[in-house]
Amino acid sequence: MRLDFIRGLYERSGPYASVYVDTDRSSEGTANVVQRRWAQLRERLAEEGAPASALDPIGELMSDPAWAAPGRAVFAVEGEVVFTEALRHRPRRQTARWSPLPHVVPLLAQRGEHVPHIEVLADRAGGDVAVVADGRRRELTVEVADPTRPLQKTGQGGWSQANFDREVEEGWRRNAVALAEVVEKEAHRIGAEVVVLAGDPKARGLVTDHLGKDVVRRLTVAEHGSRAPGADLDHFRREVEEACRAWIERRCEELLNTYASGNAVAGLAETARALRDRRVAVLLMHDDPSSTAMMWIGPEPTHLSTDPAELAAWGVEEPMRERADAALARAVAATDAELWFVPRLESPDGIGALLRF
Repeated sequence: MRLDFIRGLYERSGPYASVYVDTDRSSEGTANVVQRRWAQLRERLAEEGAPASALDPIGELMSDPAWAAPGRAVFAVEGEVVFTEALRHRPRRQTARWSPLPHVVPLLAQRGEHVPHIEVLADRAGGDVAVVADGRRRELTVEVADPTRPLQKTGQGGWSQANFDREVEEGWRRNAVALAEVVEKEAHRIGAEVVVLAGDPKARGLVTDHLGKDVVRRLTVAEHGSRAPGADLDHFRREVEEACRAWIERRCEELLNTYASGNAVAGLAETARALRDRRVAVLLMHDDPSSTAMMWIGPEPTHLSTDPAELAAWGVEEPMRERADAALARAVAATDAELWFVPRLESPDGIGALLRF
């Protein structure tokens, strides 16, 4: 997971109010339920020292009808909300925190890895393509053969039947070539890790034949899915989700294998040193919502250590105590590294890193 999307958070000076709130109104059936939840969280933040100037902007959002989502993460400093995102599920814990850095790791863990991928529904007339990357979805339709020309064989025989059949097959081929070109172009543009192809079996085969080897290696052929009007695409969507989930699992295993045998460091202290030196390519973190590990930070993203004396040696005059996961996330975002949550990690504190050098 790249953290470019939260990098702007750290351009503000803290402290930050970090709020994870259940915004699902369905269970209690009243419009005021979110306000009641927010009132409890606001009281907690006020007890931690958060001023009204940081909390009022969050309160203004609570009555916004656009909050029709199971949950919401909000980060604010004095005077403004600097980042907010809907959660696809209720937050694992309703949280309110006033701290030097934004408490982003629950958002990152619940958000999960967004796999850049291409979804393709093909038939002999062309195809529909969905390009999914960076949380956005773009849809295209590809059809190049003359729509006035027939795309079905009649089988009626006659002296011209062979020519007619060849013309029909040429239409199929031209549409397949055009569709394959679009899929390949978009896959390269977004760095697609997964391409899922569904639809008419003949069209699927023709499209596959015209895809480059690097795209075919990322290809999953789905059993369900059709361009037909009114077609039920629920099964196709589940196959897309499964293909993306399988890629994430494979990638996790690759990272863990590299960690076990490659150029890596283990533990919070050594990982912090590597981040200070900008040597970390991938930070590995065991997803543990109960973790309370702390470390010391300074004003710069790479000012982090388990020992305040180390930061003093780096010229940090007043090191501050902060959650370790918050400090690590800031350093990852600032150094253009990746963060991956892994189900297990051979490390005393569930933290490790793969190194660039």
